Amino acid sequence: MSAGSGEEEDKRKPGGEFVARIHGGVDGLPAAEWDALTGGGNPFVSHAFLAAMEQSGSVGGDSGWTPVPITIAGPDGQLAAALPAYLKEHSQGEYVFDHAWADAWHRAGGSYYPKLQIAAPFTPATGPRLLTPHPELAPALIAAAETVCRDNGLSSAHATFIEPAQVPLFEAADWLLREDIQFHWENRGYASFDEFLGALSSRKRKDIRKEREKAQEDVEIRRLTGDDLREEHWDAFWEFYQDTGARKWGQPYLTREAFSLMGRTMADRILLVLAYMDGTPVAGALNFIGSEALYGRYWGAVVEKPFLHFELCYYQAIDAAIALGLSRVEAGAQGGHKLARGYEPVRTISAHYIVHPGLRAAIADYLTQERSGIAGDQLLLDGRTPFRKS
Repeated sequence: MSAGSGEEEDKRKPGGEFVARIHGGVDGLPAAEWDALTGGGNPFVSHAFLAAMEQSGSVGGDSGWTPVPITIAGPDGQLAAALPAYLKEHSQGEYVFDHAWADAWHRAGGSYYPKLQIAAPFTPATGPRLLTPHPELAPALIAAAETVCRDNGLSSAHATFIEPAQVPLFEAADWLLREDIQFHWENRGYASFDEFLGALSSRKRKDIRKEREKAQEDVEIRRLTGDDLREEHWDAFWEFYQDTGARKWGQPYLTREAFSLMGRTMADRILLVLAYMDGTPVAGALNFIGSEALYGRYWGAVVEKPFLHFELCYYQAIDAAIALGLSRVEAGAQGGHKLARGYEPVRTISAHYIVHPGLRAAIADYLTQERSGIAGDQLLLDGRTPFRKS
């Protein structure tokens, strides 16, 4: 596949007037046209975010993430639909784990990589993956991804953390669906954090108040967004992020330049929560602001302080979501400890197109068994939420 110059015409394009193409990156596409496709609600599919990933070197180069966005242009040449897509040489930074699939296919003599990843890089947050204001073009986007795989010898395509409204479109195209569980905080019309606490059992309510009190001892917490964000804040947060990234992934996914770029191009969609001790920043949590949700992404600290992680990542996020009138907080992947702090189990969905029939059959069998386990986990977790039982 020759990204940027290659062209794939979708066999299901309506009226022969729409053409699907592969590009060498989102950065080279018109920002206004791209953003018109996204609906504007999710920061991670915005032109600013995806271009920042490319410009900063967080994707591309030897990262194993090669940008290959797929677009459909209308008769007037304007973008009518798009997929944020990447050629992947590994399975890092996706948060939907298919390493076992890759290993099994390699043992069988196949080549799992490269594969096509339809996602926001390094971001386990739900969002649209079929970007178009024209619903009739959604099947054409899916078909274009399939064509790219077949024509270029790719093993598979994977659309991860799909917003619920788009799941049926992948299901109708006969992609395999995979489920997992995240923990989201749901805003049930709370006017304040105390009103939210009032919905919890007495013991959990007391526990959270004690945690917040302990976390805030000798600490000043500042919430920064928009013009308040400066390079000194990103310098501090970079130090926190590097420490956490090195411990979790071996090396941080984002470069230092990525934070500066996001601060310059989408500051109004960023909420950075910093903790100061004696005037020096010692910990921070980075959130992104959507039209309906606050998305917690990264956290780090250079001090060990009880409950500071919970305060910056979870309780400050709830406070901010209430103040902003947002319907939920998505606090990232995994983390059963979120349950006791008012974050509830929510099903997430990914969709997978597997080219080889034998590999597809084996994965389909695996997913049938996995779904049974996920359903059981969901029932168990639903019974352990900290809310008062009626």
